[in-house]
Amino acid sequence: MNRYLIPRDIYLPDFDKTDGTKWASVACDQYTSEPQYWEAAYDYSKDSPSTLNLMLPEAFLSESDKRIPEINRKMKEYLESVLVCHPQSMIYLERTQSDGKIRRGIVGAVDLEMYDYNVGSDTLIRATEGTVLERIPPRVEVRRHAALEMPHIMMLIDDPRKTVIEPISVNSDKYTVAYDFDLWAGAGHVCGRFIDGKGMADIDKALGNLASAEEMRKKYGIDCPPLLFAVGDGNHSLASAKALYEEIKAEIGDKEAKNHPSRYALCEVVNLHDDALEFEPIYRVVFGADREIFISEFSEFASKRSGTGDIPAQKITCISDNEIKEILIENPESNLAVGSVQMFLDEFTKKHRDVKIDYIHGVDSVKGLVEKKNAIGLLFDGMKKNELFKTVICDGALPRKTFSMGHAADKRFYIECRKIR
Repeated sequence: MNRYLIPRDIYLPDFDKTDGTKWASVACDQYTSEPQYWEAAYDYSKDSPSTLNLMLPEAFLSESDKRIPEINRKMKEYLESVLVCHPQSMIYLERTQSDGKIRRGIVGAVDLEMYDYNVGSDTLIRATEGTVLERIPPRVEVRRHAALEMPHIMMLIDDPRKTVIEPISVNSDKYTVAYDFDLWAGAGHVCGRFIDGKGMADIDKALGNLASAEEMRKKYGIDCPPLLFAVGDGNHSLASAKALYEEIKAEIGDKEAKNHPSRYALCEVVNLHDDALEFEPIYRVVFGADREIFISEFSEFASKRSGTGDIPAQKITCISDNEIKEILIENPESNLAVGSVQMFLDEFTKKHRDVKIDYIHGVDSVKGLVEKKNAIGLLFDGMKKNELFKTVICDGALPRKTFSMGHAADKRFYIECRKIR
Protein backbone atom coordinates (compact mmCIF):
# COMPACT_ATOMS: atom_id res chain seq x y z
CA MET A 1 0.00 0.00 0.00
CA ASN A 2 1.35 3.41 -0.97
CA ARG A 3 2.03 5.67 1.99
CA TYR A 4 3.09 9.00 0.49
CA LEU A 5 1.52 9.45 -2.95
CA ILE A 6 -1.63 7.41 -3.16
CA PRO A 7 -3.47 5.96 -6.17
CA ARG A 8 -7.14 6.97 -6.30
CA ASP A 9 -10.00 6.57 -8.77
CA ILE A 10 -9.33 9.17 -11.46
CA TYR A 11 -12.11 10.32 -13.79
CA LEU A 12 -11.41 11.47 -17.34
CA PRO A 13 -13.56 11.93 -20.43
CA ASP A 14 -13.23 9.56 -23.36
CA PHE A 15 -10.88 11.68 -25.44
CA ASP A 16 -11.96 9.87 -28.61
CA LYS A 17 -15.28 11.64 -28.09
CA THR A 18 -14.23 14.80 -26.21
CA ASP A 19 -11.90 17.50 -27.53
CA GLY A 20 -9.04 17.60 -25.02
CA THR A 21 -8.06 21.17 -25.88
CA LYS A 22 -11.57 22.35 -25.00
CA TRP A 23 -11.76 20.05 -21.96
CA ALA A 24 -8.65 21.39 -20.17
CA SER A 25 -8.56 24.81 -18.51
CA VAL A 26 -5.95 26.75 -16.59
CA ALA A 27 -6.10 27.05 -12.78
CA CYS A 28 -8.83 29.22 -11.28
CA ASP A 29 -6.33 31.56 -9.57
CA GLN A 30 -4.77 32.79 -12.82
CA TYR A 31 -5.75 35.88 -14.84
CA THR A 32 -7.65 37.24 -11.83
CA SER A 33 -7.60 40.79 -13.25
CA GLU A 34 -8.34 39.71 -16.81
CA PRO A 35 -11.98 38.57 -17.06
CA GLN A 36 -11.64 38.89 -20.84
CA TYR A 37 -9.31 35.84 -20.80
CA TRP A 38 -12.02 33.77 -19.15
CA GLU A 39 -14.78 35.06 -21.41
CA ALA A 40 -12.71 34.06 -24.45
CA ALA A 41 -12.09 30.62 -22.93
CA TYR A 42 -15.81 30.09 -22.28
CA ASP A 43 -16.59 31.14 -25.82
CA TYR A 44 -13.99 28.75 -27.26
CA SER A 45 -15.27 25.71 -25.34
CA LYS A 46 -19.01 26.44 -25.33
CA ASP A 47 -19.93 23.58 -27.69
CA SER A 48 -17.96 20.88 -25.83
CA PRO A 49 -17.61 19.37 -22.34
CA SER A 50 -15.06 21.44 -20.44
CA THR A 51 -13.53 21.70 -16.98
CA LEU A 52 -14.40 25.40 -17.27
CA ASN A 53 -17.94 24.34 -16.40
CA LEU A 54 -16.71 22.58 -13.25
CA MET A 55 -14.74 25.41 -11.64
CA LEU A 56 -15.10 29.01 -10.49
CA PRO A 57 -12.41 31.38 -11.75
CA GLU A 58 -11.34 33.73 -8.96
CA ALA A 59 -11.99 36.59 -11.37
CA PHE A 60 -15.69 35.80 -10.75
CA LEU A 61 -15.51 34.88 -7.05
CA SER A 62 -17.96 37.68 -6.27
CA GLU A 63 -20.55 35.80 -8.36
CA SER A 64 -20.15 32.56 -6.41
CA ASP A 65 -23.76 32.42 -5.14
CA LYS A 66 -25.00 32.41 -8.73
CA ARG A 67 -22.32 30.21 -10.27
CA ILE A 68 -21.76 27.45 -7.69
CA PRO A 69 -25.18 25.71 -8.06
CA GLU A 70 -24.68 25.47 -11.83
CA ILE A 71 -21.14 24.11 -11.32
CA ASN A 72 -22.47 21.42 -8.98
CA ARG A 73 -25.21 20.53 -11.48
CA LYS A 74 -22.63 20.18 -14.26
CA MET A 75 -20.49 17.89 -12.10
CA LYS A 76 -23.40 15.47 -11.67
CA GLU A 77 -24.21 15.69 -15.38
CA TYR A 78 -20.62 14.92 -16.40
CA LEU A 79 -20.41 12.00 -13.95
CA GLU A 80 -23.44 10.49 -15.66
CA SER A 81 -22.60 11.19 -19.29
CA VAL A 82 -19.00 12.36 -19.86
CA LEU A 83 -16.53 10.98 -17.32
CA VAL A 84 -15.03 7.48 -17.21
CA CYS A 85 -13.57 6.03 -14.00
CA HIS A 86 -9.99 4.69 -14.01
CA PRO A 87 -9.72 2.80 -10.70
CA GLN A 88 -6.79 3.27 -8.33
CA SER A 89 -4.66 5.23 -10.77
CA MET A 90 -1.64 7.48 -10.94
CA ILE A 91 -0.63 9.36 -14.06
CA TYR A 92 2.82 10.23 -15.34
CA LEU A 93 2.54 13.62 -17.03
CA GLU A 94 4.76 15.41 -19.52
CA ARG A 95 3.83 19.06 -19.89
CA THR A 96 5.37 20.91 -22.80
CA GLN A 97 5.44 24.53 -21.66
CA SER A 98 4.92 27.61 -23.81
CA ASP A 99 8.73 27.96 -24.02
CA GLY A 100 9.08 24.42 -25.40
CA LYS A 101 10.64 22.93 -22.25
CA ILE A 102 9.12 19.71 -20.89
CA ARG A 103 8.12 19.56 -17.21
CA ARG A 104 7.58 16.08 -15.77
CA GLY A 105 5.23 15.20 -12.95
CA ILE A 106 3.13 12.50 -11.32
CA VAL A 107 -0.58 12.93 -10.58
CA GLY A 108 -1.74 11.14 -7.45
CA ALA A 109 -3.38 11.85 -4.09
CA VAL A 110 -1.91 13.02 -0.81
CA ASP A 111 -3.27 12.27 2.64
CA LEU A 112 -4.46 15.48 4.30
CA GLU A 113 -3.60 13.97 7.69
CA MET A 114 0.02 14.59 6.62
CA TYR A 115 -0.59 18.31 6.00
CA ASP A 116 -0.93 21.34 8.25
CA TYR A 117 -1.00 24.89 6.89
CA ASN A 118 -0.66 26.56 10.30
CA VAL A 119 2.46 28.48 11.34
CA GLY A 120 5.08 26.22 12.91
CA SER A 121 3.89 23.06 11.18
CA ASP A 122 6.35 20.16 11.04
CA THR A 123 4.23 17.76 8.98
CA LEU A 124 5.44 15.89 5.88
CA ILE A 125 3.44 18.31 3.70
CA ARG A 126 3.87 22.04 4.38
CA ALA A 127 2.89 25.34 2.84
CA THR A 128 5.70 27.33 1.24
CA GLU A 129 4.04 30.68 1.90
CA GLY A 130 1.91 32.06 4.68
CA THR A 131 -1.70 30.99 4.42
CA VAL A 132 -4.15 33.90 4.45
CA LEU A 133 -6.90 32.46 6.64
CA GLU A 134 -9.50 34.87 5.27
CA ARG A 135 -9.09 33.30 1.83
CA ILE A 136 -10.14 29.84 3.00
CA PRO A 137 -13.92 30.14 3.78
CA PRO A 138 -15.06 31.19 0.27
CA ARG A 139 -13.00 28.36 -1.23
CA VAL A 140 -14.45 25.89 1.26
CA GLU A 141 -17.92 26.92 0.10
CA VAL A 142 -16.98 26.19 -3.51
CA ARG A 143 -15.88 22.69 -2.44
CA ARG A 144 -18.53 21.96 0.20
CA HIS A 145 -21.27 20.53 -2.05
CA ALA A 146 -19.05 19.64 -5.02
CA ALA A 147 -19.12 16.06 -6.26
CA LEU A 148 -15.66 16.36 -7.84
CA GLU A 149 -12.28 17.95 -7.31
CA MET A 150 -9.82 18.88 -10.03
CA PRO A 151 -6.19 19.46 -9.10
CA HIS A 152 -4.23 22.59 -9.80
CA ILE A 153 -2.12 21.91 -6.72
CA MET A 154 1.55 21.35 -7.51
CA MET A 155 3.69 19.67 -4.86
CA LEU A 156 7.47 19.97 -4.99
CA ILE A 157 9.97 17.32 -3.90
CA ASP A 158 13.65 18.02 -3.26
CA ASP A 159 15.16 15.14 -5.21
CA PRO A 160 18.54 16.22 -6.60
CA ARG A 161 19.51 12.63 -7.45
CA LYS A 162 16.28 12.28 -9.45
CA THR A 163 15.09 9.02 -7.89
CA VAL A 164 11.28 9.45 -7.96
CA ILE A 165 9.92 10.84 -11.22
CA GLU A 166 12.80 10.39 -13.63
CA PRO A 167 12.90 6.54 -13.47
CA ILE A 168 9.20 6.57 -14.37
CA SER A 169 9.99 8.86 -17.30
CA VAL A 170 12.57 6.39 -18.65
CA ASN A 171 9.94 3.62 -18.75
CA SER A 172 6.96 5.76 -19.75
CA ASP A 173 6.64 4.38 -23.30
CA LYS A 174 5.31 1.12 -21.89
CA TYR A 175 2.44 2.83 -20.05
CA THR A 176 -1.05 3.26 -21.53
CA VAL A 177 -1.81 6.77 -22.78
CA ALA A 178 -4.42 8.58 -20.68
CA TYR A 179 -4.50 11.78 -22.78
CA ASP A 180 -2.40 13.57 -25.38
CA PHE A 181 -3.40 16.99 -26.74
CA ASP A 182 -2.48 20.65 -27.19
CA LEU A 183 -3.57 23.21 -24.63
CA TRP A 184 -5.60 26.27 -25.53
CA ALA A 185 -4.14 29.69 -26.30
CA GLY A 186 -0.56 28.56 -26.94
CA ALA A 187 -0.09 27.11 -23.44
CA GLY A 188 1.77 24.05 -24.71
CA HIS A 189 0.93 20.35 -24.75
CA VAL A 190 0.11 17.58 -22.27
CA CYS A 191 0.67 13.85 -22.51
CA GLY A 192 -0.40 11.66 -19.58
CA ARG A 193 0.14 7.91 -19.10
CA PHE A 194 -1.24 5.50 -16.50
CA ILE A 195 1.54 4.17 -14.26
CA ASP A 196 1.54 0.42 -13.60
CA GLY A 197 1.63 -1.27 -10.18
CA LYS A 198 5.39 -1.70 -10.13
CA GLY A 199 5.92 1.93 -11.04
CA MET A 200 3.62 3.05 -8.21
CA ALA A 201 5.49 0.82 -5.72
CA ASP A 202 8.83 2.22 -6.90
CA ILE A 203 7.53 5.79 -6.43
CA ASP A 204 6.46 5.04 -2.87
CA LYS A 205 9.80 3.46 -1.98
CA ALA A 206 11.75 6.40 -3.42
CA LEU A 207 9.54 8.93 -1.59
CA GLY A 208 10.10 7.02 1.64
CA ASN A 209 13.85 7.38 1.18
CA LEU A 210 13.47 11.13 0.61
CA ALA A 211 11.46 11.42 3.83
CA SER A 212 14.09 9.69 6.00
CA ALA A 213 15.96 11.44 8.81
CA GLU A 214 19.24 10.41 7.17
CA GLU A 215 18.26 12.17 3.95
CA MET A 216 17.32 15.33 5.89
CA ARG A 217 20.76 15.41 7.56
CA LYS A 218 22.56 14.73 4.29
CA LYS A 219 20.80 17.50 2.33
CA TYR A 220 20.35 20.19 4.96
CA GLY A 221 22.96 19.44 7.61
CA ILE A 222 20.42 19.54 10.42
CA ASP A 223 18.27 17.16 12.45
CA CYS A 224 14.67 18.12 11.78
CA PRO A 225 11.21 16.64 11.20
CA PRO A 226 11.18 15.50 7.57
CA LEU A 227 9.67 17.72 4.89
CA LEU A 228 8.67 15.63 1.88
CA PHE A 229 6.20 17.77 -0.08
CA ALA A 230 6.35 21.57 -0.28
CA VAL A 231 3.23 23.15 -1.78
CA GLY A 232 4.48 25.08 -4.80
CA ASP A 233 1.15 26.13 -6.30
CA GLY A 234 -2.41 25.92 -4.99
CA ASN A 235 -1.70 26.35 -1.27
CA HIS A 236 -5.07 27.95 -0.53
CA SER A 237 -6.89 25.24 -2.49
CA LEU A 238 -5.12 22.58 -0.45
CA ALA A 239 -5.80 24.50 2.77
CA SER A 240 -9.49 24.66 1.85
CA ALA A 241 -9.56 20.91 1.24
CA LYS A 242 -7.95 20.39 4.65
CA ALA A 243 -10.37 22.76 6.40
CA LEU A 244 -13.40 21.00 4.92
CA TYR A 245 -11.98 17.56 5.78
CA GLU A 246 -11.51 18.66 9.40
CA GLU A 247 -15.15 19.84 9.47
CA ILE A 248 -16.33 16.50 8.11
CA LYS A 249 -14.12 14.56 10.54
CA ALA A 250 -15.57 16.51 13.47
CA GLU A 251 -19.08 15.58 12.28
CA ILE A 252 -18.60 11.86 11.52
CA GLY A 253 -15.76 10.94 13.86
CA ASP A 254 -12.20 9.76 13.28
CA LYS A 255 -13.18 6.16 12.48
CA GLU A 256 -15.54 7.07 9.64
CA ALA A 257 -13.26 9.84 8.39
CA LYS A 258 -10.40 7.38 7.96
CA ASN A 259 -11.91 6.12 4.70
CA HIS A 260 -13.82 9.24 3.65
CA PRO A 261 -12.84 10.53 0.17
CA SER A 262 -12.40 14.07 1.54
CA ARG A 263 -9.34 12.84 3.48
CA TYR A 264 -7.33 12.98 0.25
CA ALA A 265 -6.51 15.63 -2.33
CA LEU A 266 -5.41 15.04 -5.90
CA CYS A 267 -2.27 16.91 -6.96
CA GLU A 268 0.72 16.84 -9.28
CA VAL A 269 4.17 16.15 -7.83
CA VAL A 270 7.14 17.81 -9.58
CA ASN A 271 10.84 17.60 -8.79
CA LEU A 272 12.31 20.92 -7.67
CA HIS A 273 15.34 20.01 -9.80
CA ASP A 274 13.38 19.56 -13.03
CA ASP A 275 15.24 21.67 -15.61
CA ALA A 276 11.96 23.13 -16.90
CA LEU A 277 10.96 24.46 -13.48
CA GLU A 278 12.15 28.02 -12.96
CA PHE A 279 11.65 30.33 -10.00
CA GLU A 280 11.08 34.01 -10.66
CA PRO A 281 11.10 36.70 -7.95
CA ILE A 282 7.94 38.65 -7.28
CA TYR A 283 8.81 42.30 -6.68
CA ARG A 284 6.86 44.91 -4.71
CA VAL A 285 5.41 48.19 -5.94
CA VAL A 286 4.23 50.70 -3.32
CA PHE A 287 1.42 53.13 -4.17
CA GLY A 288 0.39 56.24 -2.27
CA ALA A 289 3.54 56.69 -0.17
CA ASP A 290 5.56 59.87 0.21
CA ARG A 291 8.96 58.95 -1.20
CA GLU A 292 11.07 60.79 1.37
CA ILE A 293 9.14 59.34 4.31
CA PHE A 294 9.27 55.85 2.79
CA ILE A 295 13.04 55.93 2.19
CA SER A 296 13.69 57.43 5.63
CA GLU A 297 11.64 54.79 7.45
CA PHE A 298 13.05 51.93 5.33
CA SER A 299 16.62 53.11 6.03
CA GLU A 300 15.87 53.28 9.76
CA PHE A 301 14.33 49.79 9.64
CA ALA A 302 17.42 48.43 7.87
CA SER A 303 19.80 49.95 10.42
CA LYS A 304 17.94 48.40 13.35
CA ARG A 305 18.05 44.78 12.13
CA SER A 306 19.92 42.61 14.61
CA GLY A 307 20.55 39.32 12.91
CA THR A 308 23.28 36.96 14.12
CA GLY A 309 25.56 37.74 11.19
CA ASP A 310 25.17 34.29 9.67
CA ILE A 311 23.03 35.70 6.83
CA PRO A 312 24.73 37.76 4.09
CA ALA A 313 23.82 41.44 3.76
CA GLN A 314 20.84 42.20 1.51
CA LYS A 315 20.61 45.05 -0.99
CA ILE A 316 17.20 46.50 -1.85
CA THR A 317 16.91 48.88 -4.82
CA CYS A 318 14.15 51.48 -4.54
CA ILE A 319 13.17 53.16 -7.81
CA SER A 320 10.80 56.07 -8.35
CA ASP A 321 10.57 59.00 -10.79
CA ASN A 322 13.89 58.04 -12.38
CA GLU A 323 15.54 58.16 -8.94
CA ILE A 324 17.32 55.12 -7.55
CA LYS A 325 18.14 54.57 -3.88
CA GLU A 326 19.91 51.45 -2.64
CA ILE A 327 19.29 50.35 0.92
CA LEU A 328 21.65 47.84 2.51
CA ILE A 329 20.43 45.58 5.32
CA GLU A 330 23.72 44.57 6.92
CA ASN A 331 22.37 42.24 9.62
CA PRO A 332 19.16 40.77 8.19
CA GLU A 333 16.93 38.63 10.38
CA SER A 334 15.29 36.86 7.44
CA ASN A 335 17.21 34.43 5.23
CA LEU A 336 15.63 36.06 2.17
CA ALA A 337 15.66 39.65 0.95
CA VAL A 338 11.95 39.38 0.17
CA GLY A 339 11.37 38.45 3.82
CA SER A 340 13.12 41.59 4.99
CA VAL A 341 11.16 43.71 2.50
CA GLN A 342 7.83 42.20 3.51
CA MET A 343 8.62 42.66 7.20
CA PHE A 344 9.16 46.37 6.61
CA LEU A 345 6.12 46.77 4.35
CA ASP A 346 3.87 45.12 6.94
CA GLU A 347 5.08 47.65 9.52
CA PHE A 348 4.85 50.59 7.10
CA THR A 349 1.29 49.87 5.94
CA LYS A 350 0.07 49.60 9.54
CA LYS A 351 1.26 53.18 10.11
CA HIS A 352 0.24 54.52 6.68
CA ARG A 353 -3.22 53.10 6.04
CA ASP A 354 -3.68 54.67 2.60
CA VAL A 355 -0.62 52.93 1.15
CA LYS A 356 -1.27 49.97 -1.19
CA ILE A 357 1.11 47.20 -2.24
CA ASP A 358 1.07 45.24 -5.49
CA TYR A 359 3.09 42.14 -6.34
CA ILE A 360 4.69 42.32 -9.77
CA HIS A 361 6.63 39.93 -12.02
CA GLY A 362 9.55 41.29 -14.05
CA VAL A 363 11.85 44.30 -13.69
CA ASP A 364 10.44 45.99 -16.80
CA SER A 365 6.88 45.71 -15.46
CA VAL A 366 7.97 47.30 -12.18
CA LYS A 367 9.71 50.16 -13.99
CA GLY A 368 6.67 50.70 -16.21
CA LEU A 369 4.32 50.95 -13.22
CA VAL A 370 6.64 53.32 -11.38
CA GLU A 371 6.78 55.65 -14.39
CA LYS A 372 3.02 55.69 -14.93
CA LYS A 373 1.64 55.55 -11.41
CA ASN A 374 3.96 57.73 -9.30
CA ALA A 375 4.89 54.71 -7.23
CA ILE A 376 7.98 53.18 -5.60
CA GLY A 377 9.35 49.91 -6.92
CA LEU A 378 11.41 47.54 -4.77
CA LEU A 379 13.87 45.23 -6.53
CA PHE A 380 15.97 42.56 -4.83
CA ASP A 381 17.67 39.25 -5.46
CA GLY A 382 15.22 36.37 -5.74
CA MET A 383 15.40 33.07 -3.93
CA LYS A 384 17.26 30.27 -5.68
CA LYS A 385 15.07 27.24 -5.99
CA ASN A 386 17.57 24.99 -4.23
CA GLU A 387 17.12 27.19 -1.13
CA LEU A 388 13.40 26.49 -0.85
CA PHE A 389 13.26 23.41 1.36
CA LYS A 390 15.90 24.45 3.87
CA THR A 391 14.32 27.89 4.17
CA VAL A 392 10.86 26.41 4.84
CA ILE A 393 12.38 23.99 7.38
CA CYS A 394 14.36 26.70 9.20
CA ASP A 395 12.11 29.78 8.80
CA GLY A 396 8.70 28.20 8.35
CA ALA A 397 6.42 29.36 5.54
CA LEU A 398 7.92 32.00 3.27
CA PRO A 399 6.58 35.56 3.04
CA ARG A 400 3.58 35.73 0.75
CA LYS A 401 4.37 36.17 -2.92
CA THR A 402 8.03 35.20 -2.59
CA PHE A 403 8.40 33.47 -5.93
CA SER A 404 6.49 32.37 -8.99
CA MET A 405 6.98 29.11 -10.83
CA GLY A 406 6.78 30.38 -14.38
CA HIS A 407 4.17 32.31 -16.33
CA ALA A 408 0.39 31.96 -16.04
CA ALA A 409 0.18 30.02 -19.32
CA ASP A 410 2.51 27.37 -17.90
CA LYS A 411 0.55 26.75 -14.71
CA ARG A 412 -1.22 23.46 -14.18
CA PHE A 413 -4.36 22.92 -16.27
CA TYR A 414 -7.42 21.10 -14.94
CA ILE A 415 -7.69 17.72 -16.65
CA GLU A 416 -8.19 14.92 -14.09
CA CYS A 417 -11.18 14.64 -11.72
CA ARG A 418 -11.75 12.72 -8.49
CA LYS A 419 -14.97 12.10 -6.56
CA ILE A 420 -14.94 13.68 -3.10
CA ARG A 421 -18.48 12.76 -1.98
